[in-house]
Amino acid sequence: MYRNYIKRIVDIFFSFFGILLVSPIIIVLILVLLFVNRGKPFFLQQRPGKKNRLFKIIKFKTMSDLRPDNKNDVHNVSRITKAGAFIRKYSLDEILQLINVLKGDMSLIGPRPLLVDYLPLYNEEQQMRHDVRPGITGWAQVKGRNAISWDQKFEYDVWYVKNLTFGLDVKILLLTIKKVIQKEGVNVDQNKTMPAWKGNN
Repeated sequence: MYRNYIKRIVDIFFSFFGILLVSPIIIVLILVLLFVNRGKPFFLQQRPGKKNRLFKIIKFKTMSDLRPDNKNDVHNVSRITKAGAFIRKYSLDEILQLINVLKGDMSLIGPRPLLVDYLPLYNEEQQMRHDVRPGITGWAQVKGRNAISWDQKFEYDVWYVKNLTFGLDVKILLLTIKKVIQKEGVNVDQNKTMPAWKGNN
């Protein structure tokens, strides 16, 4: 019952009041990033949601635009702006996803929504991560975030889907708060982005 009904009610309630609570921070970050990013405070990108339904994720823009002549530069850490590094350090780039949660694209807790390009690369087991709504935070994030391998991430994601309960979601939420405060697990090199996933070998 929690998985199919109550979880969505909890998402709506906490995302609505969460947006109201952090609205002053959102306004300040929009104003800062309007200046830093030359009028582009937001990052919008298609991601797969539950049952692979595509939606546009919304985040604060923390990286400079890709050069037209170098599309392979997408994961280059040098693209992170100074303001973006600060925003990432405190996970502030994620708070706009409360809007995605309120809309029903995402949940507060669940596997992180990854690139659309990865969809053909999942094996049958890994594809199970799309049996639930993706989340702002999840089991893989509290287990290591960017400091663990892709294989480990997917194992944690699938384990979460198979073991989803209210108690587990509460545990993940509390561990997320702890990690944000302590700034754990972003990476051994702070703010370094994960390399692109190449699929299963």
